[in-house]
Amino acid sequence: MGRGKVTLKRIENKINRQVTFSKRRSGLLKKAHEISVLCDADVALIVFSTKGKLCEYATDSSMKRILEKYERHTSEMQPATNDLQDIWTLGNVKLKARLELLQKTQRHLMGEELDSLSLKELHSYEQQIDTAVRHIRLRKNQLMLESISQLQKKDKEMQDQNNSLSKQIKEKQQELEQQTHEGIPSFHLSMLSNCDRYQWGGGGDDGEVEENPREGQPSTVMPPWMVQFMNK
Repeated sequence: MGRGKVTLKRIENKINRQVTFSKRRSGLLKKAHEISVLCDADVALIVFSTKGKLCEYATDSSMKRILEKYERHTSEMQPATNDLQDIWTLGNVKLKARLELLQKTQRHLMGEELDSLSLKELHSYEQQIDTAVRHIRLRKNQLMLESISQLQKKDKEMQDQNNSLSKQIKEKQQELEQQTHEGIPSFHLSMLSNCDRYQWGGGGDDGEVEENPREGQPSTVMPPWMVQFMNK
């Protein structure tokens, strides 16, 4: 079975804690020596046990030299850190002053806190407001013209569409009328031919039809319903 995962927390058992400290200390000193030899690095290791016992390791046993080198390095880095903090502080102060000035100018443009302003400053703010109003009006007029142009374009498109639909409807009506006129004449001619062959009796009560019309009478007499049909 593999070794279980070790939870990193304080070992409560005193004996086990002391055993673990001894093993880990030896391993840490070994690793420090290895990185010093393999990488030619200056390594200084200081460990104090819970009872205050010192355990240390230094490359070439020169702990003092490494500590002095560390002190020089930290002292050289300290001014740069201070300068950076000064720059941050100065930048923060400038930003705050700029923000306050902008807020004060905004209040003046809104017509607030004007008592402390001179006549020249009031005139300057008035010119700024007039310039801003002109720009706003120009932009507003531009947007209105663009909106009107779009509406006119849409109106023209709708008119063109309406004209196209009206033209299509008119063409359909003409086609229907043409088809109607082409179908009726043959029927009319047939009816007229039959009427020429016979004469409807107008004097008799029984309504008989004579093949040969009598003299003095019209050659063709059509009933009212046929006349109405012909006129449709």
